[in-house]
Amino acid sequence: MATIHEITAERRADQGKGASRRLRRAGKVPAVIYGAGQAAENIQFDHLKLSLAAKHDWFSSAILDLLVDGNRQKVLLRDVQKHPVKPQLLHLDFLRIDESKPVRVYVTIRFLNKEKSPAAKTSGVVISHNITEVEVSCLPKDLPEYIDLDLGELALGDVLHLSDLKLPAGVEIPELKLGKEYDHTIVSAQAVREETEEAPAEAAGAEGAPAAGAAAPAAGGEAAKAAAPAEKK
Repeated sequence: MATIHEITAERRADQGKGASRRLRRAGKVPAVIYGAGQAAENIQFDHLKLSLAAKHDWFSSAILDLLVDGNRQKVLLRDVQKHPVKPQLLHLDFLRIDESKPVRVYVTIRFLNKEKSPAAKTSGVVISHNITEVEVSCLPKDLPEYIDLDLGELALGDVLHLSDLKLPAGVEIPELKLGKEYDHTIVSAQAVREETEEAPAEAAGAEGAPAAGAAAPAAGGEAAKAAAPAEKK
């Protein structure tokens, strides 16, 4: 049975930028609910309680039970506006869910047993996580909170793709229907490339060599001086 995540809000009558600013000064967060063939509904949250809920992964990916003045409805978070500097939520958009129709939602990939894998125990191997969430399509009742990927057998040179994910019943990845080129890499285990340093002897030889195009020094400087008077005779 899916976990029920419940959040509580109140209806709000005031609209506009001025009303929203007043709400925020009062410790509230304005929001709107829309979709499912119904009129949009303006609501407000207590900022402290909403901030605590927003820290969880499920807040942005799970079907939420939204209680507005005691009336319950299923919604998905569709957009959230945050203050660019302060830890403050400014506005949220929620989409009503029709439980008879599929939804497309990004779900977090949970990586398991990475530290137990042969790759993690091999010196000089880097395990790269290219993707940490995936968009799935399913009925609301089948929506998982996360999708597990077991890395226990991951070894040097292994590459895991979207098609390697074990999906729950009724869940699919729409992108995989577009072709093999959309079967993106999720995790790879590759050896670290070490940069080779120039050998000391070669470096020393390079430092002693004359620059290209430079005139070579006259051989036997003292002998050249001795030969100069002889040329005058």
